[in-house]
This record gives sequence, structure tokens and C-alpha cells, in this order.
Amino acid sequence: MSVTYRIFVLATVLGVACASQAVAEFKYETRNGGTTLIYGQFDPGHLSFDDGVSTTSEIVDNTNANSRVGFWYRKPTDTGAFSINLETAFGLRPSAALSQTNTPDAINWQHTDIRKIEAIWADDRFGSFYLGQGSMSSDGASNRDLSGTTLVLYNSISDTAGAFAFRTTAGSLSTKTIRQAFGTYDASRKARVRYDTPSYGGVRLSASYGTEVLDKNADIKVADFRALYSGEVGSVTMVGAVAYSRTEFGSGATRHDTIGSFSLLHDTGFNVTVAAGHRNEAGSYAYGKLGYKANWLSVGSTALAIDYYSGQDTASVGSNSDSFGIGVVQSFDTAKVDAYLGYREYSLTETAATYRDASSVLFGARWSF
Repeated sequence: MSVTYRIFVLATVLGVACASQAVAEFKYETRNGGTTLIYGQFDPGHLSFDDGVSTTSEIVDNTNANSRVGFWYRKPTDTGAFSINLETAFGLRPSAALSQTNTPDAINWQHTDIRKIEAIWADDRFGSFYLGQGSMSSDGASNRDLSGTTLVLYNSISDTAGAFAFRTTAGSLSTKTIRQAFGTYDASRKARVRYDTPSYGGVRLSASYGTEVLDKNADIKVADFRALYSGEVGSVTMVGAVAYSRTEFGSGATRHDTIGSFSLLHDTGFNVTVAAGHRNEAGSYAYGKLGYKANWLSVGSTALAIDYYSGQDTASVGSNSDSFGIGVVQSFDTAKVDAYLGYREYSLTETAATYRDASSVLFGARWSF
């Protein structure tokens, strides 16, 4: 057993032990009237992937909501606040990077694990201005989801097992991966300037321009726009977003993505989520989820859901990719823990090739602090 693996297992045990009791919020007042907050989450899981011939199983960090730590500084102003936000992932073995041929190191922090280094000025009258490494405007526009099951079940199918390859019907590993077949076309995070308008009737507009600075091998520039909605109508809570992004690569190639999602939650606990995306240069997909949230246990809510993803031309021209999933998340409010279990099936067909169906099981627990 390697040293890094021992450390990873020890960290998992310590995280579960800490999560067994309530943890006070790490929030402090500063002398100038501001506040500082240390926050984060630890999200170890166990992933098992069956490619139709063999099964790969390993302890992982759940990429659906990876382990991270962050820092906020906030200073109120007369009409808003000035904030600084720093955040990084721990660099633990990501579920999305595990495959049949590669088991990443248990701990391997890199510059690309930095999530946020940004300054934010938010004003009730003029909106919010962002400067630095952080979410582009279109980040998350395809993932608006009120189901409570996103730890194991949401639109970003590849977060669970994206690096695994499909096997051909003959049983050999192909070059086609889960990530290639199941895209979301989300813009993620960049070093950017961004502006969000104030909310007008629940609608907020956003635009940003950014460039990749953490990955020295990538020459990428992105410009995007998003419209975000949140509101309530009677007993129904609704959220939604649509976004467009243009990505320019150093080679001169460009990519154009349009994405959107909508989710509603009824007071009874029933919820519906839909999403769709189109990449001019690649393909398109549609996604749907049905869920139910209940308070069956006194320790916290229980969320159940099933979902389906259908993609066309995502892996290649003429390809069809389909995925069905089912998941459950049980919250333990006092301990700030969310335990989860998810099962997913994957299928891919191409004009010139056929592949065996695959499946994955992911279970674990997230502790938030």
C-alpha cells in the first residue's frame, strides 16, 4: 500500500469522524466591520465501473462535488458589499479521471485545482462585478437542478466516470470515453472579467470574457452570456438558465455552444428537471430527471431521482449516446453530512462501430464545513 494511499484512507477516516458531530461555522468579525469565513467540503466515495468485460473499483474523490476548501472576506458597503473569494480543490483522486488503464495518485494537487481567486463588488443598484479566476457567466447554466440529488445524479454525466473507455463488441478497449459521449458544453472557470445585472422580476443577466491561465498547455479564450431565472409561483419553486458561449483556441479554431436548463420543485417534494445543449461543431443532447424529496427521517431530508440523457453526434458524426441513472441522497443535518448512492448505465453506438453497454456504481458521503 503506497504512502499516498495511506494518507488518503486516513483523511477519509478523519473526515467521517469529524462529521459525526456538529461543527461550528468558521466565521470571524474583522476590526473594520468585515467578516471572514473558512468553508469547504470533504467528499470521498467508492466508484465501481463495469465495462462489459471487466470491473474497475477504487476509492475516489467525487467529481460531482469535489473536496475543497475556501476563504471569504466580505466588507459591507452602503448599497452592497466588497468581497474576496479564494478556493481550491484538495487534489484528491477524481472520479472523473479514473479509468481501466489509469489510477491517478491518491493525492496530486496541481495549479489547475485552484478554483477561485477573485474580487467581487456587488451593488444593489448597479449589479455585481467580478475580476479574477472564477466561474464564467455560462458556468452551471446547464445544471440548474432542485432535486437534491446532484451528488450522484445530474446533467454532467462524465463527472462520475468520464475517463473510462467503452469496449467494442469484440471486447477490446476503444478510444471512445464516457466524457466524449456525454458532454454538457459548460464553460467552467477561467481568469475573467464578469458583470451580472441586478435581478429584475427574478431574471438576472450576465456576460463575461476570460482566458485559461492555470493550464499552461492550453491557449483558450471564452466570451459568453447568460440569462438566469429564479422565482416562486404558488407552491412551486422554479429556477432556470440559458447561455451562449464562444470559445477561441490558439490554433485558430472556434467553438460555439448553446445550453440551458430548467427545474421546478413542488411543496409536496415532487420535482422535474430538464436540460439541453447544442455545439455547432459537435452535436447536441437532451436531459430529463424526475425526483422526490421527503422528510421521512428526523435526521434530514431524503432525495430520490431517476434521469435520462440522450446525445446525438457527441462522440462522432452519426453517434448516439444514452444514459439512465437512479440515485438517492440522505442528509444528516446536524452532522452536515450527505450520504449518497447512485447507479448509472451507459450506451454508445456509432455509424462504423458498436460498443458494449457499461455501468457504474458510486457511493460515499460529503461532509460540509
